[in-house]
Amino acid sequence: MKKIDVISVNISTETGVIKKPVEQINLNARGIAGDAHSGDWHRQISLLGTESFEKFEKQAKRKIAYGEFAENITVEGVELWKCTPGDLFLNDDIELEVTQIGKKCHGDSCAIYREVGSCVMPKEGIFCKVIRGGVLKAGDKLDYYPQTFTAKVITLSDRAFNEEYSDRSGPLLVKCLESFFEKNSWVFEIEHCLLPDDKEILAEEINEACLAGTDMIFTTGGTGIGPRDITVDTVQEMLQKEIPGIMEHIRIKYGAKAPNALLSRGVAGVRDESLIFTLPGSVKAVNEYMAEIEKVLKHTIFMLRGLDMH
Repeated sequence: MKKIDVISVNISTETGVIKKPVEQINLNARGIAGDAHSGDWHRQISLLGTESFEKFEKQAKRKIAYGEFAENITVEGVELWKCTPGDLFLNDDIELEVTQIGKKCHGDSCAIYREVGSCVMPKEGIFCKVIRGGVLKAGDKLDYYPQTFTAKVITLSDRAFNEEYSDRSGPLLVKCLESFFEKNSWVFEIEHCLLPDDKEILAEEINEACLAGTDMIFTTGGTGIGPRDITVDTVQEMLQKEIPGIMEHIRIKYGAKAPNALLSRGVAGVRDESLIFTLPGSVKAVNEYMAEIEKVLKHTIFMLRGLDMH
């Protein structure tokens, strides 16, 4: 948690024009009362940091007034462009959820762009929706809570569970996820467990993870057609929505070079608010599958949460 200062609150009754500082703003379920951008959508409120103002003033060669970038709330104390959708800004009365980082530049329809030829808002501004409304004014403080993403890695292997050999795919999968989270500057927690190839034990482990609200669950092992390969059958029964495209793509891509890869029955999908992916148990397969999954993982997580990443 980090405290930030509210420097200015600003509104406009029309879109595409600068906003003017006001004494206070009233936040409700649609955004800010009286502001042109309020409505039943994800970009109800825009925020921009004074850090961005200072950089742009050098380019514009003049002082920029709060609200000129069409931001509703000017804050100080956090680099907003490093936030992640799902992060929270709140105090005793107000709660705002980050829904989008940056936006498409409107070019000539933006007042500051017409003057200077560029605008900082598309890259460094963020957007929020109101979770809990109230009154906000300059001089107030907000607490910033970056969200923590949670992942569970489950290795399925009778022999590894019985200590006949070491589990290599599970720890590798954990490292892949750590790299993904760190690359995106996300706060994260990863749990790893090793199970025998047992349908009831696996189902219980996945069910508990879903009930706990785990963001993503990965299994490794048991995706083939052997008598003890129960992972896919177990998981597929638990999915509420399947995502066939990603696994089909991986099988086709790597199966073209190594036909045995086509024998993997791995599936991906959603249960409650958790994403679930079943990967083969080899180190090579984990590297290959994660290289493709990571390309869509960020977008998939936010899509599941109903957040716009465009």
